[in-house]
Amino acid sequence: MTSSNASQRLENKWDDALAKEMNEAERLLYRSNLLGSDKRITNYGGGNTSAKVMEVDPLSGVTVEVLWVKGSGGDVGSIKMDGFSTLYMDKLKALRGLYRGVEFEDEMVGYLPHCTFNLNPRAASIDTPLHAYVPAKHVDHMHPDAIIAIAAAKDSKALTQEVFGDRIGWLPWKRPGFELGLWLSDFCVKNPDAKGVILESHGLFTWADDAQECYALTLEVIQTAMDWFAQKTDGTAAFGGPVHQSLAPQARRSAAARLMPAIRGMVSGQQHMVGHFSDSDAVLEFVNARDMKRLAALGTSCPDHFLRTKICPLVVDFDPEKSNIEATLAGLADAVTTYRAGYTAYYERCRRDDSPAMRDPNAVVYLVPGVGMITFAKDKATARISGEFYVNAINVMRGADAVSEYQGLPEQEAFDIEYWLLEEAKLQRMPAPKSMAGRVAMVTGGAGGIGAATAERYLREGACVMLADIDAAALAETAQSLTARFSADVVRTVNMDVTSEEAVASAYGDIAVAFGGVDILVSNAGIASSAPIEETTLDLWNKNMAILSTGYFLVSRAAFGLFKAQDIGGAIVFVASKNGLAASPNASAYCTAKASEIHLARCLALEGAPMGVRVNVVNPDAVLKGSKIWQGEWLDQRAHTYGTDKDGLEAMYRDRSMLKRSVLPEDIAEAAYFLASDLSAKSTGNIINVDAGNVQAFTR
Repeated sequence: MTSSNASQRLENKWDDALAKEMNEAERLLYRSNLLGSDKRITNYGGGNTSAKVMEVDPLSGVTVEVLWVKGSGGDVGSIKMDGFSTLYMDKLKALRGLYRGVEFEDEMVGYLPHCTFNLNPRAASIDTPLHAYVPAKHVDHMHPDAIIAIAAAKDSKALTQEVFGDRIGWLPWKRPGFELGLWLSDFCVKNPDAKGVILESHGLFTWADDAQECYALTLEVIQTAMDWFAQKTDGTAAFGGPVHQSLAPQARRSAAARLMPAIRGMVSGQQHMVGHFSDSDAVLEFVNARDMKRLAALGTSCPDHFLRTKICPLVVDFDPEKSNIEATLAGLADAVTTYRAGYTAYYERCRRDDSPAMRDPNAVVYLVPGVGMITFAKDKATARISGEFYVNAINVMRGADAVSEYQGLPEQEAFDIEYWLLEEAKLQRMPAPKSMAGRVAMVTGGAGGIGAATAERYLREGACVMLADIDAAALAETAQSLTARFSADVVRTVNMDVTSEEAVASAYGDIAVAFGGVDILVSNAGIASSAPIEETTLDLWNKNMAILSTGYFLVSRAAFGLFKAQDIGGAIVFVASKNGLAASPNASAYCTAKASEIHLARCLALEGAPMGVRVNVVNPDAVLKGSKIWQGEWLDQRAHTYGTDKDGLEAMYRDRSMLKRSVLPEDIAEAAYFLASDLSAKSTGNIINVDAGNVQAFTR
């Protein structure tokens, strides 16, 4: 909907040579993925596609007509074959005889499983009747910003006629379901030459009897709308024009880094939330505009937008010209409280006798003039996607208000979608959250064996992780491996020297903007040195103390700053060493620095307890696998000290332990998980030795 988008025409990516080798169901998948690959065509998870395919009934052997339609949930851009529901068309048609009227339309969802073809376990979506009752073989239902801008305009019916004539029809707002499917069927019967329909405040349906033709038609209709808006709005100031100027990029990030932990603390009462920040051109144009507050208060229109972004956003009282960040922070608590009260009043006004209990009353979207948009959700992907949906809403508002007057969903209709019993049932079917869902961890020394293993353990339990390391190449390699397994949403990196006050402060600003704050610090950055005392230089001594003592102080002090801003507790895990308790020959600098770590942890446990911040220590010993400190001189030095060679050192460490077992990075990670998780919620100031048993390191 922006002028830049309008100038980039939708590309027809259909490959005849590729498609002709596919069967009809495979062409549906191909078409779906092509449509979902461009967010101007449909938003993430939005819309659906279908094809009516002739299949052999596995029971009778007779060829029957089967509806393949995108199942409940999923995304057309990434859907696979198992993402489609398959239903007998004759049974879907028979459902019309069971329909008792609009008051009972939700009960029709319960009949859909009875129409399943070939025992397909994929649940059918609420939109299934809309596809089934269109008398065409192929149907696309998309949510393009350009179309929804027409659909959400006050005079959307007239605009539809102006842009498309009789080729594309129009239907008034109706919540998706069986009744709307009958409306669409009736429209098709009465308008046999129509190629599609715009649903008020919702989206676009197009249809054809050929998969390629349907795909091309969908693109052409959306492009027509985009071109029409480009012509109509050329030279027009969006949203009434700007009243604020954006801060410089770094100043925007700095403001977000201050605001996000404070907001996160206020909205994480029921569960820890994860944040996302966007300062895209579209966002800045909106948050700086004269009409932003008026339009934001109207909420979104398309049901998909609304479900992701709530009834309306919270506009943060920040003046970029004054850069009044301290005053804004001071007023945030009242603003959040006021929003909650407004949401509660909305719930009480609109609730029905059978409505589900009120959900989290906090805002999802926070608009900050001059800075950008902040979104919070239960996990990073949802926070990011919620922001993307609000950008869709911004694009819709821009177009609708430029050619007409934008209108959001009526309040009661919005409520009935948000608290729809079918939507509630879907929420109840979702799996229980993992043990670290919503938690954010900073892991220093994140590219090493222990750091990477700890990060992986946290990620497996649903946490977001920022890996910090001074070794940029190793950091990139570790991040690539973890991202491939857990997604780019939940893994971030920062090249950081723990001895640099500026670098540490910058890294915590990065984690605040990336995820909204921090809950866990794993202080694991390390070096190792070995030398007799008379050969221990001052530089060597100072290097050990700088990294292993001062570095642990700096990252902990910065973590405490964010813990205090959030006020929701936290956990610090120091990865120290058996040598912090048990002296070793020819390692005075290393052992002393590690002992300093342990005592610092005890001090921090005292200071953190009143804030609910727990501080504990893991003491490893002889973790050779994956450890960078064993890759250099330290390995040679320790082998020399104990009169063995490199190959014999691990066996020597194993044999000297009480349990005669090697200690692996995964063993340390398990202890770091326990100490950061709610499993140890009543433990602070403790030390766990993970050394296979060493009597000298016993803490009592």
